[in-house]
Amino acid sequence: MLATKLYAPTLREVPSDADVVSQQLMLRAGFMRKTANGLYSFLPLGWRSIKKIEAIVREEMDRASAQEIMMPILQPAEIWKESGRWNAYGAEMMRINDRHDNEFCLGPTHEEMITTLVKNEINSYRQLPVNLYQIQSKFRDERRPRYGLMRSREFIMKDAYSFDVDEAGLDESYKSMYDAYTRIFTRCGLTFRPVEADSGAIGGSGTHEFMAIAEAGEADIVYCTKCDYAANIEIGKPGIMKQEEEALQELSVVDTPNASTIEAVAEMLNLPLHKTIKAVVFSIDGKVVLAIVRGDHEVNEVAVQHAVLGSVEPEMATPEELEKVGLTAGFISPVGLEQTEEFAIVVDESVMETYNVCGGANKKDAHYVNINPKRDFNVEDIIVAPIRLITKDDVCPTCGGSLEHAKGIEVGQVFKLGTKYSDALQATFLDQNGRPNPMIMGCYGIGVSRTLAAAIEQYHDENGIIWPRSIAPFEAVIVPINAKDEALMSTSQTIYTVLQNAGVDVLLDDRKDRAGVKFKDADLIGYPLRITVSKNTLENNEVEIQIRKSGEAITCAIDSVATKVTELLQDL
Repeated sequence: MLATKLYAPTLREVPSDADVVSQQLMLRAGFMRKTANGLYSFLPLGWRSIKKIEAIVREEMDRASAQEIMMPILQPAEIWKESGRWNAYGAEMMRINDRHDNEFCLGPTHEEMITTLVKNEINSYRQLPVNLYQIQSKFRDERRPRYGLMRSREFIMKDAYSFDVDEAGLDESYKSMYDAYTRIFTRCGLTFRPVEADSGAIGGSGTHEFMAIAEAGEADIVYCTKCDYAANIEIGKPGIMKQEEEALQELSVVDTPNASTIEAVAEMLNLPLHKTIKAVVFSIDGKVVLAIVRGDHEVNEVAVQHAVLGSVEPEMATPEELEKVGLTAGFISPVGLEQTEEFAIVVDESVMETYNVCGGANKKDAHYVNINPKRDFNVEDIIVAPIRLITKDDVCPTCGGSLEHAKGIEVGQVFKLGTKYSDALQATFLDQNGRPNPMIMGCYGIGVSRTLAAAIEQYHDENGIIWPRSIAPFEAVIVPINAKDEALMSTSQTIYTVLQNAGVDVLLDDRKDRAGVKFKDADLIGYPLRITVSKNTLENNEVEIQIRKSGEAITCAIDSVATKVTELLQDL
Protein backbone atom coordinates (compact mmCIF):
# COMPACT_ATOMS: atom_id res chain seq x y z
CA MET A 1 0.00 0.00 0.00
CA LEU A 2 1.17 3.51 -0.84
CA ALA A 3 0.50 6.26 1.70
CA THR A 4 -0.75 8.53 -1.09
CA LYS A 5 -3.51 5.97 -1.73
CA LEU A 6 -4.31 5.33 1.93
CA TYR A 7 -7.35 6.98 3.50
CA ALA A 8 -5.94 7.77 6.94
CA PRO A 9 -6.81 11.30 8.09
CA THR A 10 -4.78 11.99 11.25
CA LEU A 11 -5.47 14.63 13.89
CA ARG A 12 -2.89 16.61 15.84
CA GLU A 13 -5.23 17.57 18.70
CA VAL A 14 -7.00 15.22 21.11
CA PRO A 15 -10.79 15.27 20.50
CA SER A 16 -12.49 16.93 23.47
CA ASP A 17 -15.04 14.15 23.98
CA ALA A 18 -12.52 11.28 23.90
CA ASP A 19 -12.02 10.13 27.48
CA VAL A 20 -9.65 7.12 27.29
CA VAL A 21 -6.33 6.67 25.53
CA SER A 22 -7.54 4.04 23.05
CA GLN A 23 -10.40 6.27 21.94
CA GLN A 24 -8.13 9.30 21.66
CA LEU A 25 -5.43 7.52 19.67
CA MET A 26 -7.80 5.70 17.32
CA LEU A 27 -9.39 9.02 16.44
CA ARG A 28 -6.09 10.88 16.14
CA ALA A 29 -4.38 8.12 14.14
CA GLY A 30 -7.23 7.84 11.65
CA PHE A 31 -8.46 4.39 12.70
CA MET A 32 -12.07 5.39 13.23
CA ARG A 33 -14.51 8.29 13.31
CA LYS A 34 -17.43 8.94 15.61
CA THR A 35 -20.81 8.64 13.89
CA ALA A 36 -23.02 9.22 16.94
CA ASN A 37 -22.72 8.70 20.67
CA GLY A 38 -21.45 5.14 21.07
CA LEU A 39 -21.27 4.50 17.31
CA TYR A 40 -18.07 4.51 15.25
CA SER A 41 -17.07 3.99 11.63
CA PHE A 42 -13.84 2.07 11.11
CA LEU A 43 -11.47 3.60 8.58
CA PRO A 44 -8.98 1.47 6.57
CA LEU A 45 -6.25 1.34 9.25
CA GLY A 46 -8.69 0.36 11.98
CA TRP A 47 -10.43 -2.17 9.78
CA ARG A 48 -7.11 -3.79 8.83
CA SER A 49 -6.34 -4.38 12.51
CA ILE A 50 -9.88 -5.65 13.13
CA LYS A 51 -9.52 -8.13 10.27
CA LYS A 52 -6.20 -9.34 11.67
CA ILE A 53 -7.81 -10.00 15.05
CA GLU A 54 -10.67 -11.80 13.31
CA ALA A 55 -8.19 -13.93 11.35
CA ILE A 56 -6.48 -15.03 14.59
CA VAL A 57 -9.87 -15.81 16.13
CA ARG A 58 -10.93 -17.84 13.09
CA GLU A 59 -7.70 -19.81 12.97
CA GLU A 60 -7.91 -20.78 16.64
CA MET A 61 -11.64 -21.51 16.57
CA ASP A 62 -11.22 -23.72 13.52
CA ARG A 63 -8.25 -25.40 15.21
CA ALA A 64 -10.59 -26.19 18.12
CA SER A 65 -13.08 -27.81 15.67
CA ALA A 66 -15.64 -25.02 15.88
CA GLN A 67 -17.48 -24.24 12.64
CA GLU A 68 -18.33 -20.77 11.40
CA ILE A 69 -21.90 -19.78 10.54
CA MET A 70 -23.81 -16.51 10.26
CA MET A 71 -27.15 -15.80 11.93
CA PRO A 72 -29.49 -12.82 11.56
CA ILE A 73 -28.81 -9.77 13.69
CA LEU A 74 -32.56 -9.10 13.84
CA GLN A 75 -34.19 -11.61 16.19
CA PRO A 76 -37.92 -12.26 16.80
CA ALA A 77 -39.21 -11.49 20.29
CA GLU A 78 -40.97 -14.86 20.48
CA ILE A 79 -37.81 -16.87 21.11
CA TRP A 80 -36.65 -14.42 23.79
CA LYS A 81 -40.03 -14.59 25.48
CA GLU A 82 -39.87 -18.38 25.32
CA SER A 83 -36.53 -18.35 27.13
CA GLY A 84 -37.80 -15.83 29.67
CA ARG A 85 -35.22 -13.17 28.81
CA TRP A 86 -37.34 -10.67 26.89
CA ASN A 87 -38.12 -8.77 30.09
CA ALA A 88 -35.24 -10.02 32.23
CA TYR A 89 -32.50 -8.75 29.89
CA GLY A 90 -33.33 -5.16 30.78
CA ALA A 91 -33.24 -1.76 29.11
CA GLU A 92 -29.95 -2.44 27.31
CA MET A 93 -31.74 -4.56 24.72
CA MET A 94 -32.54 -2.61 21.55
CA ARG A 95 -36.15 -3.46 20.70
CA ILE A 96 -37.99 -2.55 17.51
CA ASN A 97 -41.34 -3.20 15.83
CA ASP A 98 -41.72 -3.84 12.10
CA ARG A 99 -44.47 -2.36 9.90
CA HIS A 100 -46.79 -5.20 10.96
CA ASP A 101 -46.15 -4.37 14.63
CA ASN A 102 -44.20 -7.59 15.19
CA GLU A 103 -41.60 -7.29 17.95
CA PHE A 104 -37.91 -7.83 17.31
CA CYS A 105 -34.58 -7.03 18.95
CA LEU A 106 -31.15 -6.24 17.59
CA GLY A 107 -29.16 -9.11 19.00
CA PRO A 108 -26.93 -8.40 21.99
CA THR A 109 -26.16 -12.14 21.94
CA HIS A 110 -27.54 -15.24 20.19
CA GLU A 111 -28.31 -18.02 22.70
CA GLU A 112 -31.98 -18.14 21.76
CA MET A 113 -31.32 -17.98 18.04
CA ILE A 114 -28.67 -20.72 17.98
CA THR A 115 -30.72 -23.01 20.24
CA THR A 116 -33.74 -22.61 17.96
CA LEU A 117 -31.57 -23.28 14.92
CA VAL A 118 -29.90 -26.39 16.31
CA LYS A 119 -33.00 -27.98 17.85
CA ASN A 120 -34.59 -28.15 14.44
CA GLU A 121 -31.62 -30.00 12.93
CA ILE A 122 -30.13 -32.24 15.63
CA ASN A 123 -32.17 -35.12 17.04
CA SER A 124 -29.64 -37.85 17.92
CA TYR A 125 -26.66 -38.23 20.22
CA ARG A 126 -24.73 -39.34 17.13
CA GLN A 127 -24.84 -35.75 15.86
CA LEU A 128 -23.19 -34.37 19.01
CA PRO A 129 -20.96 -32.69 20.07
CA VAL A 130 -21.06 -29.64 17.84
CA ASN A 131 -19.64 -26.12 18.26
CA LEU A 132 -20.83 -23.28 16.00
CA TYR A 133 -19.54 -19.71 15.94
CA GLN A 134 -19.98 -16.42 14.15
CA ILE A 135 -18.27 -13.02 14.00
CA GLN A 136 -20.87 -10.30 13.86
CA SER A 137 -21.97 -6.87 15.05
CA LYS A 138 -23.96 -6.84 18.30
CA PHE A 139 -26.05 -4.09 19.83
CA ARG A 140 -26.51 -2.75 23.33
CA ASP A 141 -28.61 0.28 24.23
CA GLU A 142 -26.10 1.72 26.67
CA ARG A 143 -27.52 4.31 29.02
CA ARG A 144 -24.23 6.19 28.86
CA PRO A 145 -21.95 5.07 26.03
CA ARG A 146 -18.35 6.02 26.79
CA TYR A 147 -14.73 4.88 26.64
CA GLY A 148 -14.85 4.54 22.86
CA LEU A 149 -15.00 0.89 21.79
CA MET A 150 -15.03 -0.36 25.38
CA ARG A 151 -18.62 0.70 26.01
CA SER A 152 -20.28 1.35 22.68
CA ARG A 153 -23.78 0.75 21.34
CA GLU A 154 -22.61 -1.38 18.42
CA PHE A 155 -19.62 -3.68 18.70
CA ILE A 156 -17.99 -6.59 16.88
CA MET A 157 -18.14 -9.90 18.70
CA LYS A 158 -17.25 -13.52 18.11
CA ASP A 159 -19.86 -15.73 19.75
CA ALA A 160 -19.66 -19.53 19.81
CA TYR A 161 -22.09 -22.13 21.18
CA SER A 162 -21.34 -25.75 22.05
CA PHE A 163 -23.87 -28.59 22.32
CA ASP A 164 -22.99 -31.80 24.17
CA VAL A 165 -24.74 -34.93 25.40
CA ASP A 166 -23.62 -34.63 29.03
CA GLU A 167 -21.73 -32.54 31.58
CA ALA A 168 -18.47 -34.37 30.86
CA GLY A 169 -18.78 -33.33 27.23
CA LEU A 170 -19.46 -29.74 28.27
CA ASP A 171 -16.34 -29.80 30.43
CA GLU A 172 -14.29 -30.83 27.38
CA SER A 173 -15.88 -28.16 25.17
CA TYR A 174 -15.33 -25.52 27.86
CA LYS A 175 -11.67 -26.46 28.26
CA SER A 176 -11.20 -26.46 24.49
CA MET A 177 -12.56 -22.91 24.26
CA TYR A 178 -10.64 -21.78 27.36
CA ASP A 179 -7.42 -23.02 25.77
CA ALA A 180 -8.32 -21.47 22.39
CA TYR A 181 -8.94 -18.11 24.08
CA THR A 182 -5.59 -18.33 25.84
CA ARG A 183 -3.92 -18.84 22.45
CA ILE A 184 -5.97 -16.07 20.79
CA PHE A 185 -5.14 -13.36 23.31
CA THR A 186 -1.51 -14.48 23.50
CA ARG A 187 -1.25 -14.20 19.72
CA CYS A 188 -2.89 -10.75 19.87
CA GLY A 189 -0.06 -9.68 22.17
CA LEU A 190 -2.22 -8.93 25.21
CA THR A 191 -1.23 -9.16 28.86
CA PHE A 192 -4.30 -10.88 30.30
CA ARG A 193 -5.68 -13.09 33.04
CA PRO A 194 -8.61 -15.51 33.00
CA VAL A 195 -10.64 -14.77 36.14
CA GLU A 196 -13.64 -16.36 37.82
CA ALA A 197 -16.70 -14.27 37.07
CA ASP A 198 -20.47 -13.88 37.31
CA SER A 199 -22.70 -15.23 34.55
CA GLY A 200 -25.03 -12.22 34.63
CA ALA A 201 -27.93 -12.17 32.16
CA ILE A 202 -26.42 -15.07 30.17
CA GLY A 203 -26.94 -17.49 33.06
CA GLY A 204 -25.29 -20.87 33.61
CA SER A 205 -23.25 -22.69 36.23
CA GLY A 206 -19.71 -21.46 35.67
CA THR A 207 -17.79 -18.81 33.79
CA HIS A 208 -14.41 -17.16 33.32
CA GLU A 209 -13.69 -13.71 31.98
CA PHE A 210 -10.50 -13.02 30.05
CA MET A 211 -9.28 -9.68 31.35
CA ALA A 212 -6.69 -7.51 29.62
CA ILE A 213 -4.82 -5.74 32.41
CA ALA A 214 -5.11 -1.97 31.90
CA GLU A 215 -5.62 1.10 34.06
CA ALA A 216 -8.56 2.14 31.88
CA GLY A 217 -10.38 -1.11 32.64
CA GLU A 218 -13.89 -0.85 34.05
CA ALA A 219 -13.62 -4.12 35.96
CA ASP A 220 -11.75 -4.67 39.22
CA ILE A 221 -10.00 -8.01 39.54
CA VAL A 222 -7.97 -9.73 42.22
CA TYR A 223 -5.30 -12.36 41.72
CA CYS A 224 -3.08 -14.36 44.01
CA THR A 225 0.68 -13.81 43.99
CA LYS A 226 1.31 -17.47 44.90
CA CYS A 227 -1.22 -19.56 42.96
CA ASP A 228 -3.43 -19.35 39.85
CA TYR A 229 -6.48 -17.95 41.66
CA ALA A 230 -7.94 -14.87 39.99
CA ALA A 231 -11.45 -13.45 40.10
CA ASN A 232 -13.57 -10.51 39.18
CA ILE A 233 -14.00 -8.53 42.37
CA GLU A 234 -17.76 -9.10 42.05
CA ILE A 235 -17.24 -12.82 42.60
CA GLY A 236 -14.07 -12.78 44.71
CA LYS A 237 -14.55 -14.75 47.90
CA PRO A 238 -14.02 -12.47 50.91
CA GLY A 239 -13.34 -13.96 54.29
CA ILE A 240 -15.36 -13.27 57.42
CA MET A 241 -13.57 -10.46 59.27
CA LYS A 242 -14.21 -10.80 62.97
CA GLN A 243 -13.79 -8.12 65.61
CA GLU A 244 -12.51 -8.97 69.04
CA GLU A 245 -15.30 -9.89 71.40
CA GLU A 246 -16.37 -7.10 73.73
CA ALA A 247 -18.75 -6.63 76.56
CA LEU A 248 -22.08 -5.75 75.00
CA GLN A 249 -23.09 -2.15 75.64
CA GLU A 250 -26.63 -0.86 75.89
CA LEU A 251 -28.20 0.23 72.63
CA SER A 252 -28.89 3.96 72.53
CA VAL A 253 -29.67 6.77 70.08
CA VAL A 254 -27.51 9.83 69.47
CA ASP A 255 -28.25 12.95 67.46
CA THR A 256 -26.31 13.22 64.20
CA PRO A 257 -27.65 16.35 62.51
CA ASN A 258 -26.85 16.59 58.78
CA ALA A 259 -24.60 13.51 58.92
CA SER A 260 -26.20 11.35 56.25
CA THR A 261 -23.05 9.42 55.19
CA ILE A 262 -21.30 6.87 57.33
CA GLU A 263 -18.01 8.76 56.91
CA ALA A 264 -19.60 11.92 58.29
CA VAL A 265 -21.11 10.01 61.20
CA ALA A 266 -17.80 8.30 62.01
CA GLU A 267 -16.03 11.66 62.05
CA MET A 268 -18.75 13.27 64.19
CA LEU A 269 -18.67 10.47 66.75
CA ASN A 270 -14.90 9.92 66.53
CA LEU A 271 -15.29 6.28 65.48
CA PRO A 272 -13.14 4.17 63.13
CA LEU A 273 -15.10 3.07 60.06
CA HIS A 274 -14.91 -0.61 60.99
CA LYS A 275 -16.97 0.25 64.09
CA THR A 276 -19.86 1.36 61.91
CA ILE A 277 -22.28 -0.30 59.53
CA LYS A 278 -23.65 1.26 56.37
CA ALA A 279 -26.77 0.69 54.33
CA VAL A 280 -27.30 0.64 50.58
CA VAL A 281 -30.83 0.19 49.26
CA PHE A 282 -31.60 -1.40 45.89
CA SER A 283 -34.61 -2.20 43.76
CA ILE A 284 -34.51 -5.77 42.42
CA ASP A 285 -37.44 -7.38 40.62
CA GLY A 286 -39.79 -4.78 42.07
CA LYS A 287 -38.62 -5.51 45.63
CA VAL A 288 -36.79 -3.05 47.89
CA VAL A 289 -33.60 -4.70 49.17
CA LEU A 290 -31.63 -3.28 52.10
CA ALA A 291 -27.96 -4.33 52.00
CA ILE A 292 -25.79 -3.89 55.11
CA VAL A 293 -21.98 -4.02 55.25
CA ARG A 294 -19.32 -2.73 57.60
CA GLY A 295 -18.54 0.94 57.20
CA ASP A 296 -15.06 0.20 55.85
CA HIS A 297 -16.40 -2.22 53.21
CA GLU A 298 -18.27 -1.78 49.92
CA VAL A 299 -21.44 -3.56 48.84
CA ASN A 300 -21.13 -6.15 46.08
CA GLU A 301 -24.27 -5.63 43.96
CA VAL A 302 -23.93 -8.98 42.20
CA ALA A 303 -23.73 -10.81 45.52
CA VAL A 304 -26.83 -8.96 46.75
CA GLN A 305 -28.67 -9.98 43.58
CA HIS A 306 -27.72 -13.62 44.13
CA ALA A 307 -28.67 -13.47 47.80
CA VAL A 308 -32.25 -12.49 46.99
CA LEU A 309 -32.37 -14.71 43.86
CA GLY A 310 -32.98 -11.67 41.68
CA SER A 311 -33.37 -12.08 37.93
CA VAL A 312 -32.48 -8.50 36.94
CA GLU A 313 -29.53 -6.30 37.83
CA PRO A 314 -29.95 -4.17 40.97
CA GLU A 315 -30.78 -0.49 40.62
CA MET A 316 -30.59 2.09 43.36
CA ALA A 317 -33.93 2.45 45.13
CA THR A 318 -35.80 5.67 44.44
CA PRO A 319 -36.96 8.08 47.19
CA GLU A 320 -40.50 6.88 46.52
CA GLU A 321 -39.47 3.24 47.05
CA LEU A 322 -37.70 4.14 50.31
CA GLU A 323 -40.77 5.97 51.55
CA LYS A 324 -43.00 3.06 50.60
CA VAL A 325 -41.18 0.70 53.02
CA GLY A 326 -40.60 3.37 55.69
CA LEU A 327 -36.86 3.98 55.27
CA THR A 328 -35.15 7.32 55.87
CA ALA A 329 -32.28 7.88 53.45
CA GLY A 330 -28.92 8.29 55.19
CA PHE A 331 -30.13 6.97 58.56
CA ILE A 332 -30.92 3.29 57.96
CA SER A 333 -30.08 0.10 59.85
CA PRO A 334 -31.87 -3.26 60.27
CA VAL A 335 -32.63 -2.56 63.95
CA GLY A 336 -36.38 -2.90 64.46
CA LEU A 337 -37.07 -3.74 60.80
CA GLU A 338 -38.82 -6.83 59.48
CA GLN A 339 -38.87 -8.35 56.00
CA THR A 340 -42.03 -8.43 53.93
CA GLU A 341 -42.93 -9.59 50.44
CA GLU A 342 -41.93 -6.14 49.18
CA PHE A 343 -38.89 -5.64 51.41
CA ALA A 344 -35.79 -7.80 52.00
CA ILE A 345 -32.84 -7.32 54.35
CA VAL A 346 -29.42 -8.77 53.43
CA VAL A 347 -26.59 -8.48 55.94
CA ASP A 348 -22.95 -9.27 55.21
CA GLU A 349 -21.41 -12.11 57.23
CA SER A 350 -18.73 -9.82 58.67
CA VAL A 351 -21.37 -7.46 60.07
CA MET A 352 -22.75 -10.33 62.16
CA GLU A 353 -19.30 -10.64 63.81
CA THR A 354 -19.20 -7.01 65.00
CA TYR A 355 -19.77 -5.60 68.49
CA ASN A 356 -21.00 -2.23 69.71
CA VAL A 357 -21.11 -0.58 66.30
CA CYS A 358 -22.91 2.49 65.00
CA GLY A 359 -25.69 2.50 62.39
CA GLY A 360 -28.78 4.43 61.35
CA ALA A 361 -31.63 4.89 63.82
CA ASN A 362 -34.25 4.79 61.03
CA LYS A 363 -35.21 8.38 61.62
CA LYS A 364 -33.74 11.62 60.37
CA ASP A 365 -30.60 13.05 62.02
CA ALA A 366 -30.17 10.12 64.41
CA HIS A 367 -27.99 7.04 64.71
CA TYR A 368 -27.79 4.07 67.04
CA VAL A 369 -24.60 3.41 68.97
CA ASN A 370 -23.72 0.05 70.51
CA ILE A 371 -25.57 -2.03 67.92
CA ASN A 372 -24.83 -5.71 68.42
CA PRO A 373 -26.27 -7.49 65.36
CA LYS A 374 -26.82 -10.92 66.90
CA ARG A 375 -28.76 -9.22 69.68
CA ASP A 376 -30.39 -6.25 67.94
CA PHE A 377 -31.28 -7.56 64.48
CA ASN A 378 -34.28 -9.79 63.92
CA VAL A 379 -31.87 -12.60 63.04
CA GLU A 380 -34.52 -15.06 61.88
CA ASP A 381 -35.96 -12.42 59.55
CA ILE A 382 -32.84 -11.40 57.61
CA ILE A 383 -30.63 -12.96 54.96
CA VAL A 384 -26.99 -13.35 56.01
CA ALA A 385 -24.63 -13.72 53.05
CA PRO A 386 -21.15 -12.63 51.84
CA ILE A 387 -22.20 -9.41 50.09
CA ARG A 388 -19.11 -7.24 50.45
CA LEU A 389 -16.39 -6.67 47.89
CA ILE A 390 -13.06 -8.32 48.56
CA THR A 391 -10.38 -5.91 49.85
CA LYS A 392 -6.60 -5.67 49.95
CA ASP A 393 -6.71 -7.05 53.48
CA ASP A 394 -8.28 -10.34 52.35
CA VAL A 395 -6.19 -13.40 51.54
CA CYS A 396 -6.44 -15.89 48.69
CA PRO A 397 -9.35 -18.27 49.34
CA THR A 398 -7.42 -21.08 47.63
CA CYS A 399 -3.95 -20.98 49.20
CA GLY A 400 -4.01 -18.17 51.75
CA GLY A 401 -1.50 -16.10 49.78
CA SER A 402 -1.63 -12.35 49.38
CA LEU A 403 -3.90 -10.79 46.78
CA GLU A 404 -3.13 -8.09 44.24
CA HIS A 405 -5.78 -5.78 42.79
CA ALA A 406 -5.80 -4.64 39.17
CA LYS A 407 -8.06 -3.04 36.56
CA GLY A 408 -9.13 -5.15 33.62
CA ILE A 409 -10.86 -4.80 30.27
CA GLU A 410 -13.08 -7.79 29.56
CA VAL A 411 -12.09 -9.06 26.10
CA GLY A 412 -13.65 -12.52 26.30
CA GLN A 413 -15.84 -14.74 28.44
CA VAL A 414 -16.65 -18.45 28.47
CA PHE A 415 -19.84 -19.83 30.04
CA LYS A 416 -21.16 -23.22 31.05
CA LEU A 417 -24.84 -22.77 30.23
CA GLY A 418 -26.00 -26.30 31.04
CA THR A 419 -29.68 -26.74 30.08
CA LYS A 420 -30.89 -23.18 30.74
CA TYR A 421 -31.80 -22.60 27.09
CA SER A 422 -32.31 -26.16 25.89
CA ASP A 423 -34.93 -26.69 28.61
CA ALA A 424 -36.70 -23.42 27.87
CA LEU A 425 -36.66 -23.90 24.10
CA GLN A 426 -37.13 -27.71 24.07
CA ALA A 427 -33.81 -28.47 22.39
CA THR A 428 -33.56 -32.23 22.94
CA PHE A 429 -31.82 -35.25 21.42
CA LEU A 430 -32.47 -38.98 21.66
CA ASP A 431 -29.86 -40.86 23.66
CA GLN A 432 -28.60 -44.42 23.05
CA ASN A 433 -31.76 -45.79 24.66
CA GLY A 434 -34.06 -43.65 22.55
CA ARG A 435 -34.92 -41.34 25.44
CA PRO A 436 -35.11 -37.55 24.92
CA ASN A 437 -32.57 -35.43 26.82
CA PRO A 438 -31.87 -31.68 26.82
CA MET A 439 -28.67 -30.68 25.05
CA ILE A 440 -25.93 -29.48 27.40
CA MET A 441 -24.77 -26.07 26.20
CA GLY A 442 -21.86 -23.68 26.55
CA CYS A 443 -21.33 -20.24 25.05
CA TYR A 444 -18.12 -18.36 24.38
CA GLY A 445 -17.72 -14.70 23.44
CA ILE A 446 -14.82 -12.51 22.33
CA GLY A 447 -15.07 -8.75 21.98
CA VAL A 448 -13.17 -8.25 18.73
CA SER A 449 -13.39 -4.45 18.75
CA ARG A 450 -12.72 -4.42 22.51
CA THR A 451 -9.55 -6.43 21.89
CA LEU A 452 -8.39 -3.69 19.53
CA ALA A 453 -9.00 -1.04 22.20
CA ALA A 454 -7.38 -3.15 24.93
CA ALA A 455 -4.20 -3.55 22.90
CA ILE A 456 -3.89 0.23 22.57
CA GLU A 457 -4.57 0.74 26.28
CA GLN A 458 -1.69 -1.61 27.04
CA TYR A 459 0.70 -0.47 24.34
CA HIS A 460 1.15 3.26 23.79
CA ASP A 461 3.36 6.15 24.77
CA GLU A 462 3.21 9.94 24.55
CA ASN A 463 3.78 9.75 20.79
CA GLY A 464 1.07 7.27 19.87
CA ILE A 465 0.24 3.59 19.54
CA ILE A 466 2.80 0.77 19.86
CA TRP A 467 1.17 -2.16 18.06
CA PRO A 468 1.91 -5.82 18.71
CA ARG A 469 3.13 -7.05 15.34
CA SER A 470 0.29 -9.59 14.93
CA ILE A 471 -2.51 -7.00 14.85
CA ALA A 472 -0.74 -3.91 13.51
CA PRO A 473 -2.43 -2.44 10.42
CA PHE A 474 0.96 -2.67 8.69
CA GLU A 475 4.04 -4.39 10.06
CA ALA A 476 6.48 -1.85 8.67
CA VAL A 477 6.55 1.56 7.03
CA ILE A 478 9.21 2.78 4.60
CA VAL A 479 9.92 6.51 4.97
CA PRO A 480 11.99 8.18 2.27
CA ILE A 481 13.20 11.46 3.76
CA ASN A 482 12.53 13.38 0.55
CA ALA A 483 9.88 12.00 -1.83
CA LYS A 484 11.09 14.45 -4.51
CA ASP A 485 14.52 12.81 -4.61
CA GLU A 486 14.42 10.22 -7.38
CA ALA A 487 17.28 8.16 -5.96
CA LEU A 488 15.63 7.90 -2.54
CA MET A 489 12.26 7.03 -4.07
CA SER A 490 13.75 4.44 -6.41
CA THR A 491 15.55 2.72 -3.53
CA SER A 492 12.42 2.93 -1.35
CA GLN A 493 10.34 1.37 -4.12
CA THR A 494 12.86 -1.44 -4.51
CA ILE A 495 12.81 -2.16 -0.75
CA TYR A 496 9.01 -2.01 -0.82
CA THR A 497 8.83 -4.65 -3.55
CA VAL A 498 11.43 -6.87 -1.87
CA LEU A 499 9.56 -6.76 1.47
CA GLN A 500 6.24 -7.50 -0.19
CA ASN A 501 7.77 -10.52 -1.90
CA ALA A 502 9.12 -11.63 1.49
CA GLY A 503 5.59 -11.60 2.89
CA VAL A 504 5.94 -8.43 4.96
CA ASP A 505 2.79 -6.31 5.31
CA VAL A 506 4.43 -3.00 4.42
CA LEU A 507 3.41 0.59 3.66
CA LEU A 508 5.49 2.98 1.55
CA ASP A 509 5.06 6.58 2.70
CA ASP A 510 5.44 8.23 -0.70
CA ARG A 511 3.84 11.51 0.39
CA LYS A 512 5.69 14.71 -0.39
CA ASP A 513 5.33 15.94 3.19
CA ARG A 514 8.26 16.90 5.37
CA ALA A 515 10.16 14.06 7.06
CA GLY A 516 9.05 15.30 10.49
CA VAL A 517 5.39 14.91 9.54
CA LYS A 518 5.99 11.38 8.31
CA PHE A 519 7.90 10.43 11.46
CA LYS A 520 5.14 11.81 13.69
CA ASP A 521 2.50 9.90 11.76
CA ALA A 522 4.56 6.71 11.92
CA ASP A 523 4.81 6.98 15.71
CA LEU A 524 1.17 8.00 16.09
CA ILE A 525 -0.12 5.10 13.98
CA GLY A 526 2.33 2.74 15.65
CA TYR A 527 3.91 0.65 12.89
CA PRO A 528 6.19 -1.89 14.62
CA LEU A 529 9.13 -1.06 12.31
CA ARG A 530 10.09 2.16 10.51
CA ILE A 531 12.61 1.91 7.67
CA THR A 532 14.16 5.30 6.89
CA VAL A 533 15.84 5.95 3.55
CA SER A 534 18.00 9.09 3.55
CA LYS A 535 20.92 10.52 1.57
CA ASN A 536 23.30 9.79 4.42
CA THR A 537 22.36 6.11 4.66
CA LEU A 538 22.11 5.71 0.91
CA GLU A 539 25.72 6.86 0.48
CA ASN A 540 26.74 3.80 2.48
CA ASN A 541 24.20 1.60 0.71
CA GLU A 542 22.30 1.28 4.02
CA VAL A 543 18.97 2.14 5.60
CA GLU A 544 17.98 2.76 9.20
CA ILE A 545 15.43 0.47 10.86
CA GLN A 546 13.81 1.78 14.04
CA ILE A 547 11.85 -0.49 16.39
CA ARG A 548 8.76 1.37 17.60
CA LYS A 549 8.48 -0.56 20.86
CA SER A 550 12.00 0.10 22.13
CA GLY A 551 13.06 3.09 20.03
CA GLU A 552 16.23 1.21 19.08
CA ALA A 553 17.66 2.21 15.68
CA ILE A 554 19.66 -0.27 13.56
CA THR A 555 21.58 0.32 10.32
CA CYS A 556 21.25 -2.38 7.74
CA ALA A 557 22.66 -2.99 4.26
CA ILE A 558 20.00 -2.48 1.61
CA ASP A 559 20.47 -5.95 0.16
CA SER A 560 19.90 -7.45 3.64
CA VAL A 561 16.74 -5.50 4.49
CA ALA A 562 14.29 -8.35 3.88
CA THR A 563 16.28 -10.76 6.06
CA LYS A 564 16.73 -8.21 8.87
CA VAL A 565 13.11 -7.02 8.83
CA THR A 566 11.84 -10.60 8.89
CA GLU A 567 14.16 -11.39 11.79
CA LEU A 568 13.06 -8.32 13.78
CA LEU A 569 9.38 -9.05 13.16
CA GLN A 570 9.83 -12.60 14.42
CA ASP A 571 11.37 -11.22 17.61
CA LEU A 572 8.37 -8.91 18.03
